[in-house]
Amino acid sequence: MFEQTFKNIDDVLWKEAGCTTELDYTEQTSWLLFLKYLDDLEQDRALAAQLVGKPYEFIIDEAHRWAVWAAPKLANGKVDPNQLVGPDLLDYVNKQLFPYLQGFKQRAKSPDTIEYKIGEIFSEIKNRFQSGYSLRDALEYVDELKFRSQQEKHELSHLYEAKIKNMGNAGRNGGEYYTPRPLIRAMIEVVKPRIGERIYDPACGSAGFLCESYDYLRRGKLTTKQLEQLQKKTFVGKEKKSLAYVIAIMNRRCATLKVPAFP
Repeated sequence: MFEQTFKNIDDVLWKEAGCTTELDYTEQTSWLLFLKYLDDLEQDRALAAQLVGKPYEFIIDEAHRWAVWAAPKLANGKVDPNQLVGPDLLDYVNKQLFPYLQGFKQRAKSPDTIEYKIGEIFSEIKNRFQSGYSLRDALEYVDELKFRSQQEKHELSHLYEAKIKNMGNAGRNGGEYYTPRPLIRAMIEVVKPRIGERIYDPACGSAGFLCESYDYLRRGKLTTKQLEQLQKKTFVGKEKKSLAYVIAIMNRRCATLKVPAFP
């Protein structure tokens, strides 16, 4: 469903002068996917709140939401011909969007909030697009991706896992974020973690150990109490590089599982 879209995004990045390595490809794809995922999540939450007659307070201000700057549409669903493109798009992303997202770190009430994590993610990640036209092409491809159904999330997780694997195999410093999954699974089988224990990864990278540990513990039938324990009180990860936050969040099933691994 999404494989060709991912290939199209990679093709855009390959032609982009500001991206020269697999690490650059993953970094740029990650922040775009993160903002698209966050927008889909907020739209779902807003709809759920509306159905029960409750208000929903958006995390992202209206002026900086995906549908306003990344994929503006007319009332008939067609692309807005006045959308930002070229130098105007680059100026907006570099001078308005990124400073706004970076500011969440200072505005957040505590480090254990999504607002703080957004600020952390964008405090080090850079927009490496040098062409606003290439960025517009990438945005159009990313907008094709949906994060609503389980089938969509499942396919997207596998494609993103392959991207991280390619980054790790590319050499240089890309390998620090990726450990081969067979090795991770073998280590987990030896350790045999149990629900009720805390699992801590002091250098979580792309969170492969935490995600695979979740899969291991999720086997079989669990009670509601066990599921809550697994979701909220089991996983802790630490990573000194902000790039790892966004890679881990978008990694295989982390976002859908709500693993609280990045304080």
